[in-house]
Amino acid sequence: MKFNLIIDKTKEEELTLTVHERSAFSDMIESLVIQNSGFDRIPAYSEDEMVLLSYSEIECILAEGGKTFAAVSNGKKYRIKMRLYEVEELLPSFFIRINKSAIANEKRIERFSAGFSGAVDAVFKSGYKEYVSRRCFAEIKRRYSEK
Repeated sequence: MKFNLIIDKTKEEELTLTVHERSAFSDMIESLVIQNSGFDRIPAYSEDEMVLLSYSEIECILAEGGKTFAAVSNGKKYRIKMRLYEVEELLPSFFIRINKSAIANEKRIERFSAGFSGAVDAVFKSGYKEYVSRRCFAEIKRRYSEK
């Protein structure tokens, strides 16, 4: 492994990490960079307030009725004034697609629960549940088997 640090005040800050595959180490570096860049929060709205939600407190981001919401660890839902695909582009890699209209924080998923009909739900630490599509569940299983 090589490490290069170049300090040049005339250039824009940039961090490039080249790895053979994702690992706990690369995920830790990504989280550290996001937290220290100031881009680890997203503006969200409730009826009477605007808050900046930290990525670590967001459990799931979902689209319902043409609007985008963030379900957070305290059980509340906040409106995000962006489309789901726009939010997905901003999110770090520990957010995973769990169905066509939901993106989950992998670090906040407590377990996957299977029903009698074969349907799978992601159960979050707050108790919130969200349906996991078969296609996305196959991708999630592949992702976990590579770790």
